[in-house]
Amino acid sequence: MISILDPLDGPVDDTLDLHGMTGVEAVAAVTAFVQRVRKRQPRALVHIITGKGRGSPGRPVLRTRVKTLLRAGSLPVAEWALDLDGGGYLLRLK
Repeated sequence: MISILDPLDGPVDDTLDLHGMTGVEAVAAVTAFVQRVRKRQPRALVHIITGKGRGSPGRPVLRTRVKTLLRAGSLPVAEWALDLDGGGYLLRLK
């Protein structure tokens, strides 16, 4: 029997909470965080907490900015997905 492992399953190695940041600050913080963790621990599983955007006037800002950054493919991220409660992302670094 072949078992396929989910690359985003397992213990989280590090977490970054973006609450209270602007979109520009969040992009810079995520970029620096990913680079720093990857240098220290390649293939780490990290959690980026964006919140669900309930405190944002209008549309969610942080979740949208981080998703755009991840879709751009400019970060050393092998896999990523929305976390189970929808308030952040799980990233498996390269």
